[in-house]
Amino acid sequence: MSDSRKPIVVVGSITMDLVTRTPRIPAIGQTLIGTGFETTPGGKGANQAVAAARLGYPVAMVAKVGDDTYGPALIDNLQRAGVETAAMSQTGGSSGLAPMFVADDGLNAIVVVPGANGKMDRATVDSHADLIRSAGMVLCQLEIPMDTLSYTLDVCARAGVPVMLDPAPAADLPEEVWGQVSWFTPNETEAAHYVGDGTDAEATARRLLAKGLRGVVLKRGDEGAYVAVAGGRADWVKPFKVDAIDTVAAGDCFNGAFAVALLEGKDPWSAARFANAAAAICVTRKGAAASMPSRAEVDEFLRTNA
Repeated sequence: MSDSRKPIVVVGSITMDLVTRTPRIPAIGQTLIGTGFETTPGGKGANQAVAAARLGYPVAMVAKVGDDTYGPALIDNLQRAGVETAAMSQTGGSSGLAPMFVADDGLNAIVVVPGANGKMDRATVDSHADLIRSAGMVLCQLEIPMDTLSYTLDVCARAGVPVMLDPAPAADLPEEVWGQVSWFTPNETEAAHYVGDGTDAEATARRLLAKGLRGVVLKRGDEGAYVAVAGGRADWVKPFKVDAIDTVAAGDCFNGAFAVALLEGKDPWSAARFANAAAAICVTRKGAAASMPSRAEVDEFLRTNA
């Protein structure tokens, strides 16, 4: 990568989202008439990579796609967003897929089919260890095998590379992971998986930091974000009020933008405000990776919402 800044490296998932638009999320056994259908590139890892790249920061993706019709389209989407894809590879079988319902009020229900994401292994990480060690920050999620995640965190820990972990979908973590993560970024439901009750943000952050984390960002939707660092400040960062039409990938947009802002030297609370602005724009658009704003759009949004 020609940019002299240390890149963000995303080790994670990439999927094709199969989006059914519907008046509301159907109940078990209920049949509804949908209002639309589309395929759009997604996956938490790819979404975060696109979010950061659209903000003008150098980003590389370590991931796998299948040898199906979706694989080339997924790689092409990353390249068009400015993501470096040299560390991506094709494998036999399907790419990751995410059938989902998106309701008129912006709520969503998603099923993730791992496909090629499930074939991310230690050998994949070893093949791109130099890239990972060169990163200013590595972004991870829980849509690849847990053993691969743990191994990636080991590589980062030995190289002194900070890691941002988005614990989605929530799953039990090996004990050593807690001390290897610089930023842990759950939403309320995900936080509750780790502490039992995530409704009280302040208490939740304290309990998570006590596990050995260095920083916590609790993503709380229209409440904003609660940002806390070990042994230091903890405070709310207010949200921006917008008319949301699609909340898919809003959390991923936040993570990508938060990483960019931190690497550009912002303090965590200023970085969270920047990330809130990016996510606010994201939810006013349909799609996952397609909804990520540009740097100019975020800067303009902050100017007009001072």
